[in-house]
Amino acid sequence: MEIADFDLLKSQVLWAAFVVSALFGVIAQRTHFCTMGAISDIVNMGDWTRMRMWGLAVGVAVLGFAFMVWLGWIDPTKTIYASGRVIWLSALVGGALFGLGMVLASGCGSKTLVRIGGGSLKSLVVFVVMGVASFATLRGVTAVLRNETVDQVAFDLAPGSGLPQLLAAASGWSATHTTLWLGLAVGGLLVMWAVLGKGFCTADNLLAGVGIGGTVAAMWWVSGRLGFVAEHPETLEAVYLASNSGRMESLTFTAPMAYALDWLMFFSDRSKVLTLGVVSVAGVVLGAFVHALLTRSFRWEGFRDTRDTALHLAGAVCMGVGGVTAMGCTVGQGLSGLSTLSVTSFIAVLGIVAGALAGFRFQLWLLERD
Repeated sequence: MEIADFDLLKSQVLWAAFVVSALFGVIAQRTHFCTMGAISDIVNMGDWTRMRMWGLAVGVAVLGFAFMVWLGWIDPTKTIYASGRVIWLSALVGGALFGLGMVLASGCGSKTLVRIGGGSLKSLVVFVVMGVASFATLRGVTAVLRNETVDQVAFDLAPGSGLPQLLAAASGWSATHTTLWLGLAVGGLLVMWAVLGKGFCTADNLLAGVGIGGTVAAMWWVSGRLGFVAEHPETLEAVYLASNSGRMESLTFTAPMAYALDWLMFFSDRSKVLTLGVVSVAGVVLGAFVHALLTRSFRWEGFRDTRDTALHLAGAVCMGVGGVTAMGCTVGQGLSGLSTLSVTSFIAVLGIVAGALAGFRFQLWLLERD
């Protein structure tokens, strides 16, 4: 491959990622897909509809990932979740911080971007603060704290941290076929659980689950299939184009917020280039904005009072620190990570749910005190 063809392919990967993330923004805006909202509906109303949306999305993403592995399109050992080192305490503590933060900030990272597209100025503030906190936890003061504390507590799994790899190593089966059959079992059960719910099968509910799960699977294809070059024209090494981690990536929104701010602030620095994460942040905002305009639902929104401002700022910091510590958010670990059946992702999701429940208890305490 010539360097000109290499650069052209990189542009195609970025445009494809932008389109997929914009579609994510449109679907999330239209269907009110929200992990925090799903947990809130169960706690406050006993309504499992939005949780079934989330379950359907995970199921579709798991099935999509498994089929692409079986077809040989992507290599499951090259994802950012495939490390053999399970940082379980980081996933648990970071997930809990993120879950608490998303309640205080009225939504997770993806919901923040969707709300920006819908006209929320307070979500714009959350985005900036969350991005700064994320960057600090990637490379700054909280990164040192993270590296010297929770990241030190881990255990190793020789075949990798994915359930298919563990099962294949224990049984002696082919890793590819194990991924397919386990994906069919887990993904199929989740899809069945969702669609068999009473009154669930409406157009918007199915669009939310199938559409969001489909965008996660599509991004795996963009990064792992379209964006994979077996031999870089200069280094002669295999490379995943436009990847911040150097590995195959799908949708996630905590660290990419930091990368997006970094790209905007140092735009004239030629070393700062567009990546999958940066364009996915822009894509979600634009997709939600276009949908809000077309449906005339665009509304400017600001903070109600000082306490509302303080809670959102605290939530943004918790999400930034927690999301990076847990290696992903409700989308990064909750959808993309779970689609690979990563052990670390399951732990992170448990932490997110626990943190969210603590956040709801705190909000209830505030209401009772008032």
